[in-house]
Amino acid sequence: MILYILRALFVLLMAGVGWYYLGTPNWMPLPLALLVAFGFLTIDWISPRRKLSIFAGTFFGLLVGIAMAYALSFITQLVVDRFAAPYLGTNREKIQQFVNLMIGIVCCYLSISFILQTKDDFRFIIPYVEFSKQTKGSKPILVDTSVLIDGRIVEIAMTGLIESQLVVTNFVIEELQAVADSADRLKRNRGRRGLDILARLRKIDRAEIVIYEAARSPDVGVDQQLVTLAKSINGRLLTNDFNLNKVAQLSSVEVINLNDLATALRPAVIPGEKMRVEIVKPGEEAGQGVGYLDDGTMVVVEQARSAMGRQIEFVVTRSLQTSAGRMIFGKATNGQVTES
Repeated sequence: MILYILRALFVLLMAGVGWYYLGTPNWMPLPLALLVAFGFLTIDWISPRRKLSIFAGTFFGLLVGIAMAYALSFITQLVVDRFAAPYLGTNREKIQQFVNLMIGIVCCYLSISFILQTKDDFRFIIPYVEFSKQTKGSKPILVDTSVLIDGRIVEIAMTGLIESQLVVTNFVIEELQAVADSADRLKRNRGRRGLDILARLRKIDRAEIVIYEAARSPDVGVDQQLVTLAKSINGRLLTNDFNLNKVAQLSSVEVINLNDLATALRPAVIPGEKMRVEIVKPGEEAGQGVGYLDDGTMVVVEQARSAMGRQIEFVVTRSLQTSAGRMIFGKATNGQVTES
């Protein structure tokens, strides 16, 4: 709404300028002013999402160009007065203004182009040329869909260990919504869990959660868009996805793998612990049944193939934690099968 008001005020101001100069020397100022106003509005409307660094670089380059043009105008005046004045006659002042205008346009263009192309190399000379948004922590962290479904990020954020911004993009939220609307019950539960985890994250005072509205291309996958965005904002990627981890590393994007962190902090389950899981499919070995916990962890239970479609209590025998995820192995407890 504020942007629409700004655009309306822009058109009114341009119309006011045209009306003020109406009749000097003819009726052209008003339609010309309106034409320029609507032309710039059209360019602003159809142009893609801009970055703050581009605007800041353009403004800084414009200031430098104007300053250079102002300084060179004195040299132009001296050269014209000393060498060209006898040959120009009454047109001396107009030609001098024309030359100054051309020099000003050239200086502004060269300054803006130079600043935008060399801002990263120039930041050690002029700090403001970097045009980086000041964010909490060293680098923002982009959160992947798998991390929200996993859920352990909530406990990590509550400890205050993460000082950087946790950035959740709009296309990650859209992916969670699509999974939550899936016809498959397991996928639907995982999607809803991810949305619930995001809601819990936003309530944690010790974590800074940012919902980032990024331009999205329907032809590009969520993983590739996360990698591209991480590179553009110089951020890190937090994920559980083994393939995304590898792709990000190949793209020179810093990755934090939550499974590697879990490995360093030891598994959440220990042998002898009793748990419950719904058996959804048979395992590879005879008599095995496979189920999944709410966070997507695969559970392989011995002597549980006959319990497919039902919940079963089992005793953990061992767990396996790798960068690709966690697997829990167990053995069914006799007499503990219940209807789901």
